[in-house]
Amino acid sequence: MRQIININAKWAFTKMADSVPATMPEKWDFVNLPHSWNAIDGQDGDSDFYRGTCYYAKKLMKLDLPEAPKYYLEFRGTNSSADVYVNGKHLGHHDGGYSTWRVDMTDALSVENLIVVAVDNAKNDRVYPQNADFTFYGGIYRDVNVIAVDETHFDLDYYGGPGLAVTPEIKDKNADVAVEAYVTNAKAGQKLTFKLKAACGCTVAETTVPVSETKVTLPIENVHLWHGRKDPYLYTAEITLTEDDTVIDTVSTRFGCRTYKIDPQEGFILNGESYPLRGVSRHQDRWGIGNALLPEHHKEDMELIHEMGATTIRLAHYQHDQYFYDLCDEYGMVIWAEIPYISTHMPNGRENTISQMKELIVQNYNHASIVVWGLSNEITMGGAADPDLLENHHILNDICHEMDKTRPTTMACVSMVDMDEPYVHIPDTVSYNHYFGWYGGDTSMNGPWFDKFHEKYPDTPIGCSEYGCEALNWHTSDPQQGDYTEEYQAYYHEELIKQLYTRKYMWATHVWNMFDFGADARNEGGENGQNHKGLITFDRKYKKDSFYAYKAWLVDAKDDPFVHLCGKRYVDRVEDVTKVTVYSNLPEVELFVNGKSLGKQTSDVHFFYFDVPNEGRSELVAVAGDCKDTSVINKVEKFNDAYRLVEKGAVLNWFDVTAPEGYFSLNDKLSDIMTNPQGKQFFMQMMGSMTGGMMGGDRTPAEMMAQADGMMQMLGSFTVLRMVGLMGAAGVKMTKEQLLGLNAELNKIKK
Repeated sequence: MRQIININAKWAFTKMADSVPATMPEKWDFVNLPHSWNAIDGQDGDSDFYRGTCYYAKKLMKLDLPEAPKYYLEFRGTNSSADVYVNGKHLGHHDGGYSTWRVDMTDALSVENLIVVAVDNAKNDRVYPQNADFTFYGGIYRDVNVIAVDETHFDLDYYGGPGLAVTPEIKDKNADVAVEAYVTNAKAGQKLTFKLKAACGCTVAETTVPVSETKVTLPIENVHLWHGRKDPYLYTAEITLTEDDTVIDTVSTRFGCRTYKIDPQEGFILNGESYPLRGVSRHQDRWGIGNALLPEHHKEDMELIHEMGATTIRLAHYQHDQYFYDLCDEYGMVIWAEIPYISTHMPNGRENTISQMKELIVQNYNHASIVVWGLSNEITMGGAADPDLLENHHILNDICHEMDKTRPTTMACVSMVDMDEPYVHIPDTVSYNHYFGWYGGDTSMNGPWFDKFHEKYPDTPIGCSEYGCEALNWHTSDPQQGDYTEEYQAYYHEELIKQLYTRKYMWATHVWNMFDFGADARNEGGENGQNHKGLITFDRKYKKDSFYAYKAWLVDAKDDPFVHLCGKRYVDRVEDVTKVTVYSNLPEVELFVNGKSLGKQTSDVHFFYFDVPNEGRSELVAVAGDCKDTSVINKVEKFNDAYRLVEKGAVLNWFDVTAPEGYFSLNDKLSDIMTNPQGKQFFMQMMGSMTGGMMGGDRTPAEMMAQADGMMQMLGSFTVLRMVGLMGAAGVKMTKEQLLGLNAELNKIKK
């Protein structure tokens, strides 16, 4: 009978070794798993987190294991490549940091055993991801188990899968459920018993067949459908392997019965009903922990996403923990699951994209929550016409359809890629990452862009896979694009909600991101090493105002009525009359200032704006129905500099830049510089120099200009100084002297 023994405790760890030890090391540090060696240096900026090979070692006594003919080591996540040794014998190698993999260690075991795992997150050109806006935390950051099984057992070798696959097919009020078992070393006379159980635990269908019959179809009458958040009902499929009436092995999985359709006109249809997919993307890391999350961390993330009212999650940009997929099933989230084929196409990485895709599908096939397989994310940074890139996508798309005939494919396109590119139309559905209003353009451009796509390709389901802007604890009464204030982020999301949520044809929309996350290459916003586009802070302790904007739209007031006063961290204000924003999922809000009513407002978009007299200290109370929320503002004569962004550790701050009147400087927007012929020439030369010819190379002047125009669409609203800071994420760094030199050249160009 299968037994699973967790061995997370007491592993010796080091960064200093260069070979596999023959005996248990005495001078290494002891750690418990899950563990990452980049939990600190992967979150502090400058893109200097340790990337290399580290070693883990554990002593394991065979007497501590149950008696069994076969023993497997199971790794739930080792980033990003790993080799495992038992008693000096190399048992296996795995490339890919986010999936489960196993090795058979039976023949290598002795009475006393030394397990050594060499884990490597060093740069290479064959294992994804290598270039992306998040930290590639090294470590054994998920569970490690020993699985003890009989010679005959449900498969443990095929792409880390669970040994069974469940495919429900809805037929009117009933369901036919195909259940397939994968058995290793089957023997004549053995039998398989298939059972389907309802949520209460009672059996609703059962059959016993010879072990040679590994696939059966069982009926469920009056099937209870899995219906997202409204009713995330789950059945259980269980398969038992017996020999002479003795149970040898058992596997089980939960599954949901549902139908869905992604309609290019009507959006997402679940069980025949319109079910708009409006939600968030999620990275799995945490402040001070990295990727080494515990179950309680995953549970807290899910509860926060659920509280916000999201109906969908894009699990970016890799395979997430199985426990989190289980939570998605339980909470009724509709999921986009993808592999880390991201940013930069690597010709030597094709096999890795294939293996990671196969692992993703095999390991997650049974999850009711998953509705699409994601092929790639922003992979066309170097251009969309690369024949090898196109072929790689066709291969992945075909693999998805061959391995799973029930789910469509999708991918996330970078904003700059033209909607007419053949690459865009490879998957069944497509989404775009657009940041108009943050990286370029303005907020009003988002909805019309999707209308244009929908008009041109009415039969292609289109969605928005990323949109967002950054906010820290900076504040202003005059929010401006790029200021990193909580007020601008709130305004941005108000505008995007109104545009995206009212376009029924959009098959899904995903905020980037639910939580701030580690991006060690970033030095911006005043807190280095993070991407701050989250609706909630990295430590999960503060919900930014924009979180409540979504809650106001997505949560039914009958289920969870609320009112939220924005700007609680923005207390000191200089203006005589200040704007105060209130969010609520109730239709009417009344605001009181020091007990005096400023009147009631109604809104069909859930956003309420009050002009509040700012005199002395004022206590604000927002009332909606039976709900109340309070805050305080304080009149000051001088703006509180604690609310104004100053880049910590920046090579150069905006106030250090010389900016003669009538001439350009690093503080000017790229779009303004590009409208000046001399400025445009300067920009092209600067970019060619900064990127080592990345914009040039073999490209024609016309191609270089087209890429520059594409960059303007994305980055035109950025100052040169801000853009240079962002390019640190791509490994492009400039010294203070170099920046001052650029500024001196710009100071020569008349506006």
